[in-house]
Formats: sequence, structure tokens, C-alpha cells
Amino acid sequence: MIPIRDDNPTHSVPIITYLLIALNIIFFIFQTMLGSSNEQFIYQYALIPAEVTTTLSLGSMFNIFTSMFMHAGFVHLGGNMLYLWIFGDNVEDRLGKGRYLFFYILGGTIASLAHIITNPGSQIPTVGASGAIAAVLGAYLVLFPKQKVLTLIPLGFWLRMTMLPASIVLGVWFLFQFFQGVLSLGGPDIGGVAFWAHIGGFVSGVLLGLLLKKPEEEYPAYHW
Repeated sequence: MIPIRDDNPTHSVPIITYLLIALNIIFFIFQTMLGSSNEQFIYQYALIPAEVTTTLSLGSMFNIFTSMFMHAGFVHLGGNMLYLWIFGDNVEDRLGKGRYLFFYILGGTIASLAHIITNPGSQIPTVGASGAIAAVLGAYLVLFPKQKVLTLIPLGFWLRMTMLPASIVLGVWFLFQFFQGVLSLGGPDIGGVAFWAHIGGFVSGVLLGLLLKKPEEEYPAYHW
């Protein structure tokens, strides 16, 4: 299932979400401009679990942050930014801009730690905003479970567009990540999707979303 848009208006302009999307795109353009030097750049600033578990240096810890704004390709960037665009504005609206930025960075950090814990000896660079965005999805699930999401559903050779509750779209997404994450445990270190970063980010988003959300009286509801 691929979400296209949600039916959930915001009460304010989601400046932080726009800024995060812009930063990810700027980082990606910078990476592409590096050409053949991009691989060296990735190894210098991406998250490498073995570096964190063996050296625990300031640089390796800082890479947890820098890796959140790096991507492995256009499809990787596009998919992440689509999810952030659809779900980030409402989570920002509900948490408030300052708390949302704190939430995003903390959720991404917890996601990275989940990846490190499940792959402590990996020397494969890990990049992408998906751990932080998984936290956004977790928060959206608990804050707006009944909101409808226009979703593209592939059915063999046919494609169907339908409105589904966020609880179904995000619940199915999480179950897929969890299933793949369990299958990846104990497997060879071959890289690919960091499923446990997604799982850790999502769970942290659920908890942080409930903890950091603004009181109901500060969040006026639309009447349908």
C-alpha cells in the first residue's frame, strides 16, 4: 500500500516539516554534486554501527544525526519525503513546532540506536531519514487513527485507489516492518533496509507522540 495524501487539514503552516524536507533535498543534491567522492562522504558521515559500539567517539555519535539527512538514491529520498509530506504536517500541528523538532531528532536517534543494538558489528553505512519518519508515522497513528488516507493498492496487474483509515495504512506498514525485522535477525550482514530502525522509530513515535502532544484545549478541532 502506498499513501498518496491524507484528509486531515492543519491549523498552521507546517514550517518545520517543510524545512526538514528542504534540508533532505539540499543534502541529496550536495551528495550528487560530489560525484565519485560521494562514497567517501558517506563513509565519513553515515551511521556505521561498529564504529559506535567499538569506539563510541564524538564523531561516530554525531553521525547518528548527519545520517538522518543523507540518502542512497532518488527513490530512497522520494519515498521518505512522500511519507514526511503526508504525515509530518499534522504531527507538527499537534505537537507544536519546537516539540515537533525535538520529537523528530529524538525519534531518529532512538531509531538509529535500535539499528545499532540489532546490528552491533555491522560496518555497512546506514543513511536515510526513515527512522525519524517512522517516529512521525507512530505519532500519527496514535494522534489521528481514524483519519482517512488516500492509498494506492497494487492488486496484481491492477491498481486501486481507495480511502482507508490511518490505523489500517500505518498498522499494515508497521506489521510488515516487524515481520521483515524478525526475519533479518541473525542473518548475514548484507545491508539493505534497516527494518529495526523503522521499528524502533515507530514505537518511539507512539510513546513520544502521546507524551509531547499539546493539551486538547490548545488544539481546536475542525467540525465535520
